[in-house]
Amino acid sequence: MGENDNELKKPTATGTGLSDVIWSWVLLYIDDPKDRDAVSLVCRRWYELEALTRKHVTIALCYTTSPDRLRQRFPHLESLKLKAKPRAAMFNLIPEDWGGYATPWVNEIADNFNCLKSLHFRRMIVEDSDLEVLARSRGNVLQALKLDRCSGFSTDGLLHVGSLCRQLRTLFLEDSSIIEKDGQWLHEMAINNTLVETLNFYMTDLVKVSFEDLKLIARNCCNLVSVKISDCEILDLVGFFRAAAVLEEFWGGSFYEQPDKYAAVTFPPRLCHLGVTYMGKNLMPVLFPFASLLKTLDLFYASLDMEDHCLLIKTCPNLEVLKTRTVIGDQGLEVLSRSCKRLKRLRIMPGSQGQEMEDEGGLISERGLMALAQGCLELEYLAVYVSEINNASLEYFGTYSKNMCDFRLILLDREKRITDLPLDNGVRALLRGCGKLRRFALYLRPGGLTDVGLGYIGKYGSNVRWMLLGNVGESDAGLLEFSKGCPYLQKLEMKGCCFSEHALAAAVIQLTSLRYLWVQGHRVLSQSSRDLLAVARPFWNVELVPARCVAVIDQVGEVVMVEYPAHMLAYYSLAGPRIDFPDLIFRLNYQRVFKE
Repeated sequence: MGENDNELKKPTATGTGLSDVIWSWVLLYIDDPKDRDAVSLVCRRWYELEALTRKHVTIALCYTTSPDRLRQRFPHLESLKLKAKPRAAMFNLIPEDWGGYATPWVNEIADNFNCLKSLHFRRMIVEDSDLEVLARSRGNVLQALKLDRCSGFSTDGLLHVGSLCRQLRTLFLEDSSIIEKDGQWLHEMAINNTLVETLNFYMTDLVKVSFEDLKLIARNCCNLVSVKISDCEILDLVGFFRAAAVLEEFWGGSFYEQPDKYAAVTFPPRLCHLGVTYMGKNLMPVLFPFASLLKTLDLFYASLDMEDHCLLIKTCPNLEVLKTRTVIGDQGLEVLSRSCKRLKRLRIMPGSQGQEMEDEGGLISERGLMALAQGCLELEYLAVYVSEINNASLEYFGTYSKNMCDFRLILLDREKRITDLPLDNGVRALLRGCGKLRRFALYLRPGGLTDVGLGYIGKYGSNVRWMLLGNVGESDAGLLEFSKGCPYLQKLEMKGCCFSEHALAAAVIQLTSLRYLWVQGHRVLSQSSRDLLAVARPFWNVELVPARCVAVIDQVGEVVMVEYPAHMLAYYSLAGPRIDFPDLIFRLNYQRVFKE
């Protein structure tokens, strides 16, 4: 409890006949956010008690509320997760200066959130000064700091964290853009902190890392169970592995040398989650001695071919999580379905352009998907890029994958003609059979799903909360039929769709639970976007980003101009129009009146 415990000790009776004291203790055992939301709607007093006892909050978009409003609503938070830039920012679809600044939140946290122990920023702009403020104000109590795909800071900011945050159990920096000046931040952490359990700077440019500092952290932190680092040769980590006696998870190792040189490497006995950044063809036997213990395996950067995948997967009967490239092929999926009956999560992504050319013999089709559905009955999450697909393969998942909660399928845009399109019947069978589905993504080619199929998604996607749709439907009629269903859909993202602004506005009104909408490639029928006025109702912000050309570096290192279509972002907000709005984006809000 917090400083206002006296408020909870008043023996006021609630509508249930329970005193506030008893009910407040009951609330401490209710963790599910949706259950707590329901409790807060019963009456004013329950609303107040729920606010006083809430320990964790996730804010899906930082502009949906304000820091001071959060503090007033939940004064005793111990954990906060805050997201900013839309997912499209990961694919350069959002302008760099769109926003998502952490500074206002950091200042509020430093001044008022005295109970906060865990902070998670995702896709936000975090400055060195923000990290200094956090470290000085919360360093004595902060146990977890996650800067997840963030930017704007350097190792100078991390130096404050390493020096002052001596209670830190988790430091997560994965996939963040960090300006590296030196490795002193890690040394400060090594000498000042004995409580670290999770250290993650995977997929960053942090290379000025001392292996002696890593070994010192392993030696001083007896509960160090997870370490993910930027790429390095495994032979440089011999001392670290010997010191990390309880390590269970490691990412970032590469095997560049000859096989006989790895005889000196002894992996920790509890290691069961492994991510390899490079492994030559003849080096897989290094993993065989403990392969049967592996529960998680990330081979996306391992440069293995289809035969290598088959050979390694056969030795991993307890595998629950696998991430790899499309090079695994149908044959690899068939081996996976026979060997890994406990598989719960599978992510198969395409490689780079050069890798895809090498992977031609190992592409994913309906053959591999059908084998996967039949063999891995515990599958809960699937994200897969396919080169061929048919209705039957989707029907197989509807029949066999009763535990599926998150299904994402992307059809690669290759020249090969697919005869079994559209996928209307397959999508219907998938959604009808997978009753636990909460997240659903379907990215196809034009003609892959008709208006009828889009209507099926609305009708049978009744439990889906998040959805990504690409190149689906034929007309506005399909979108309007879709919007009659999906009663719990909160977040919708669409790309390459043919819908007009008028249909989008009508769909938003019909999707009563919708809180967030991102659309790229819609039909803009007027310069003033007058049809979107229906979306700009109270508590909704609408942002319109015009089409733009951006210089990017292609696979062969040449600078090319890429044109990005116009897109729209609409979201529910209690904070009103945001102040840090970039000039290049046009804003609609309820108060704005068109005078054209």
